[in-house]
Amino acid sequence: MNDADLQLPQLYFNRELSFLEFNQRVLEQAKDPEIPLLERVRFLCISCAILDEFFEIRVASLKELLEAGAIAAGPDGLSVPEQLKAIRVLAVRLVDEQYQLLNEVLLPELGKNGVVFVEPETWTPAQAKWIAEYFTREVEPVLSPLALDPARPFPKILNKSLNFAVVVEGEDGFGRNSGLAVVQAPRSLPRLIKLPDELGNRNFVFLGTIVEAFVATLFAGMKMRGCYQFRVTRNSDLFVEQEEVDDLLRAVEGELASRRYGDAVRLETAHDCPEEILSYLLEQFGLAADDLYKVSGPVNLNRLMALYDLVDRPELKYSAFTPSIPDRLKVGGDVFATLRGGDILLHHPFQGFGPVTDFVKHAANDPQVLAIKQTLYRVGSDSAIVAALVDAAAAGKDVTVIIELRARFDEEANIELATKLQEAGAHVMYGVFGFKTHAKLVMVVRREEKSLRRYCHLGTGNYHTKTARLYTDYGLLTADESIGEDIHEIFLQLTGLTQVPKLRKLLHAPFSLHQALLAKIEREAEHARAGKPARVIAKLNALTEPTVIQALYRASRAGVEIDLIVRGVCCLRPSVRGVSDRIRVRSIVGRFLEHSRVYYFENAGAQEVYCGSADWMDRNLFRRIEIAFPIEEPELKARVAGDLMLYLKDDMQAWVLGSEGHYRRAAAEGHISAQARLMSLYDERLALTEG
Repeated sequence: MNDADLQLPQLYFNRELSFLEFNQRVLEQAKDPEIPLLERVRFLCISCAILDEFFEIRVASLKELLEAGAIAAGPDGLSVPEQLKAIRVLAVRLVDEQYQLLNEVLLPELGKNGVVFVEPETWTPAQAKWIAEYFTREVEPVLSPLALDPARPFPKILNKSLNFAVVVEGEDGFGRNSGLAVVQAPRSLPRLIKLPDELGNRNFVFLGTIVEAFVATLFAGMKMRGCYQFRVTRNSDLFVEQEEVDDLLRAVEGELASRRYGDAVRLETAHDCPEEILSYLLEQFGLAADDLYKVSGPVNLNRLMALYDLVDRPELKYSAFTPSIPDRLKVGGDVFATLRGGDILLHHPFQGFGPVTDFVKHAANDPQVLAIKQTLYRVGSDSAIVAALVDAAAAGKDVTVIIELRARFDEEANIELATKLQEAGAHVMYGVFGFKTHAKLVMVVRREEKSLRRYCHLGTGNYHTKTARLYTDYGLLTADESIGEDIHEIFLQLTGLTQVPKLRKLLHAPFSLHQALLAKIEREAEHARAGKPARVIAKLNALTEPTVIQALYRASRAGVEIDLIVRGVCCLRPSVRGVSDRIRVRSIVGRFLEHSRVYYFENAGAQEVYCGSADWMDRNLFRRIEIAFPIEEPELKARVAGDLMLYLKDDMQAWVLGSEGHYRRAAAEGHISAQARLMSLYDERLALTEG
């Protein structure tokens, strides 16, 4: 087989179908009886939320391509219509499994554990009275029934909002009888209501159930024939035309207003909704029958996530876990002096995110610090890091922040963040138009004796304290001069006008990272052909970029052993004879979301280990500002390599990708969970000593 054959469609999996396979693995967590019950409910909600975003972004994009007349196939050979057809088959199956799991397993199990969802037919008189009063007091005042007739056309329906199609009979006071009305549930209303303890401890009722039970009161004198939930999912991707934008912030603000009413891509309805209502709704939204999903339960299932915080039952949740702190940071004192003594590598959430926050706070309060520069992609609300940057700017320090306004679904929060920092006196930039700034960087410039010194943090994850407790990521705190100079060059490029910088240690997308990856993979192939040690291990969220996949195929054929730990989408087909015999692909799905990106190259015994912000995808390598940074101190490099080996031994939360495209659970032999081992390894009693 020659290199041209490595482009054959049968050597690639479809990106969209691979993503649905990932969602299936998440749903399998909700099915696992070994996982605490409320965690299983949470995994079910995550699966539903993932599917929502898949339709909002990926299916919406395919529909746009189809509407534009594009039917061309990708590397896998599937045309746009073929992809949509295949997505429909898998998505229907996934939705059916979600609701079957809810109705037949999770709700009964919750009931056995005293967490009950009450239905009208089971309401006690006291419960019925309280719920009726709740409807009258809290719900009815904010509902606006919209009867449909020639004077009142079909209303605008907000993306993913809860709605009810109500069928009524009879004439109203004006002699009208349209037969159909729409009731929209405002988002201000909670979708899950807890009944008072005296009416049953931990008893809940869905908002949809309450509305359906009492909606007839909104149509006095009319006869209600039926009430059916529905929800529409819309295209939520933002489009900002580069040539027509003078002010990116205003452009994004304008697009946010239209996102809520983008083109419809999916309609969800109650399973018993009459055919004539279904046809009417599909027509109003411009959808076809294949865009309809009938469900046996609440159409907004992911709102069940609120149950986790409403039920205080520790035995139904994962046991509490307290992240550790590296020994060198426990003693307090001057963090800058500590970093002059050597790098510190943090592995979240097994080690806390506090040292990163403290690093920025320390810089903000240190009179010797002259400047702080940072990139922000997602930070969350009430960020301590943002507060420290505000304090630093207010204190007269030079604070420069690169905020990515187009971080998907965080655009509005980032606009507010930009305003807050600007008001404090910080220099706020929005990166380079057309390229999302996805790199995770902090640089602190400090005066020491007669010179300036740079201290830096580089990470694989966002500066977001909440996700740092839920996602696995690495962060490097360093005073390395070459890395500091590289980051300085990158900030100059982001804020000013410079040529592509020549970096000393960092790999930089969209410039050097892609070519460096290809060169390092080819170097491993050369070592293998020469009989030298050769191996590639990559831990990623996704692998889709064709030329990288082809490089891996060539390396496999040359004799390189390749292990890929890919959480989500993987378009590479492993275990194909003569092509990818030596490539193994696994996915870890567990308590924490695997988010760190790590690239390991054996390099004939002179191992290289990089951590970074970039997956091996087209968008990361060519359309984003990304950074990969080397882990060079021997002990730290050994730690990261050891973590990778642990993930490769995982047989409790690992799924192995077969050459046919399906994942199967790893055979449980050693009963090893990488995440559980790391939680134990980084336990405060066993905290590793760094340096």
